[in-house]
Amino acid sequence: MSDANAQAAVESGGAEKNMKFSTFHLFNRPEQRSCKQVYDETIEIVEYLEELGFDGVWLAEHHFRDYGVCPDTLGMLMHLAARTRNIRLGTGVAVLPLHNPITVAEQAAQLDLLSDGRLDFGVGRGYQGSEFERFGIDIKEARARYNEALDMILGLWTQDDFSYDGQFYRCSELNLLPRPLQRPTPPIYVASISPETIDLCTDRALPILIDPVATFKSVGRAANTWHESMLAKGHDPQQHELCVMRSVYAAETTEKARADLEKYEAGFDRSKIVNQQSAPVDPKTGEVAEGYEYWQSRYQKGGEVSTDFRWDQLEVAGDPERVISQISALRDFGIGNLMCDFGSTRPMEVGEMKRIIKFFADEVMPAFA
Repeated sequence: MSDANAQAAVESGGAEKNMKFSTFHLFNRPEQRSCKQVYDETIEIVEYLEELGFDGVWLAEHHFRDYGVCPDTLGMLMHLAARTRNIRLGTGVAVLPLHNPITVAEQAAQLDLLSDGRLDFGVGRGYQGSEFERFGIDIKEARARYNEALDMILGLWTQDDFSYDGQFYRCSELNLLPRPLQRPTPPIYVASISPETIDLCTDRALPILIDPVATFKSVGRAANTWHESMLAKGHDPQQHELCVMRSVYAAETTEKARADLEKYEAGFDRSKIVNQQSAPVDPKTGEVAEGYEYWQSRYQKGGEVSTDFRWDQLEVAGDPERVISQISALRDFGIGNLMCDFGSTRPMEVGEMKRIIKFFADEVMPAFA
């Protein structure tokens, strides 16, 4: 971490905060499993996470392919709300351009009530061109649709007789019923990759959710940019919590952790995850869509990164001491919530996943209590 970023972290108070630990669930379906098995196994894991004292879970929304088989995250979280008592329930993320914002506002408010105020509302504009195409939505409209949808949801949650007249969405003197239990709104996290997105977040005084493709240095820059922008716009960054998503793996020794990850990579067809369908491609041109220029080559490059690059710059991995050091560096950037991906694309058995998670809970999490 650079001296400048370290100073920014100190000024932001990041080093004084304990780290929260949450988990990411893609609902990826390996060839040998049914959708029902993926659901049952994920539910079992979430119940185990609560037992171990994790702070939250985040569910990914995807459509039409095995990449992720949970198209309705709010519906799944309502089920999990009935199966748990304490763990927070996050959309990671709700792809707003693919939905009617009034429906999303209603469903999210209902979930917040049913869960006794445990909703964390992660939102984003989406990026998979194949999903937009199948919904009949032009991906070039994603940012404009996202901005309108988020403004409508915020208005419906906080205002009486709310009216909105946008390019894509409209309502007149609407009073949402029910409204969320958490006031004025549930915590909102915005998936952020580009500097432009960070600027739009701070316009609304919202925290960012930093993606797993960003290197550790990029995470630090993003957190610092968000912090400085919040202050410049008169907002208090201390009132919000930044979240970052990382691939996480802790083992008894650093050598074992690296060997395990290399073994996994050797048997993993990354092209099933990192491919044209997973990129913001405009089907009319075959190129990265307008408004997604910052994504250029990110996913294509993501399939080619070396083991050393992932080990040194992307993943939280190693023995407990190394993992604790990496998480401490993220905390010093001002990150308050680590969203752990313990292997969402790995076709491992539930027992093995539980073992990995428990080792992390026993050997790493106590250092941040």
